[in-house]
Amino acid sequence: MKTVLSIAAAAVLLSSAAGAAEIKVLSTQATEEAYKELAPQFEKASGHKVTTVFTGTLDALKRLSNGETYDLLIMARQQIDELSQSGKVIAGSRTDVAKSGVGVAVGKGKPKPDISTVDALKKTLLTARSIGYSTGPSGLYVVTMFQKMGIGDEIKSKLKQTPTGVFVGSIIASGEAEIGFQQVSELSFFPGIDYVGPIPAEVQLITVFSAGIPTGTKQADAAKSLVSFITAPAAAAIFKKHALDPG
Repeated sequence: MKTVLSIAAAAVLLSSAAGAAEIKVLSTQATEEAYKELAPQFEKASGHKVTTVFTGTLDALKRLSNGETYDLLIMARQQIDELSQSGKVIAGSRTDVAKSGVGVAVGKGKPKPDISTVDALKKTLLTARSIGYSTGPSGLYVVTMFQKMGIGDEIKSKLKQTPTGVFVGSIIASGEAEIGFQQVSELSFFPGIDYVGPIPAEVQLITVFSAGIPTGTKQADAAKSLVSFITAPAAAAIFKKHALDPG
């Protein structure tokens, strides 16, 4: 209760100077569960209304290129930086929100493979019947990782990529993929699958997810108060609960 109240108090202070506003947010899915827990607290404390679209990275970028307008973006830091460089995000508005590594999962009740070392992971991939991965940052990375491990060509026919916005957990749960890779936060609690663990540290990639305020928004102050709310020290426990490291 103290945690919730302290976060709420911060939000009230940050937004007290502004009237109630509707904040339109476009977010990728790695931070979704933690964000969904924090956003209603922010609304209650601040009086602002938050409307959020959660989708995959490719679809988010497509929405922006098609002219859709938002007051706040939450995406991988690389995308926020690129949007800032192209003038679509206000320079200097990027705030790091949370971090996640790449994890591995299998179907519910299936034997958990050995991924404890790079060699063990390599053997697991070579024996797997099918391997799922995403179109997001983790998906782009693991394809490169497979090549660096020297098995890219050998396992190419077994790879199954989900469409943008579709969780890898869904094709693991359905049996379409025997094993799958995605952000730890997206696999850890997905129904119908068992999370195995993170990939070995030697090949791990930590992705930072950041917030950025689009140019042209009329709700910049309200958006800033939402960012301050979800990055307040008291919010850290909620991110950790959902397998994310704050900031």
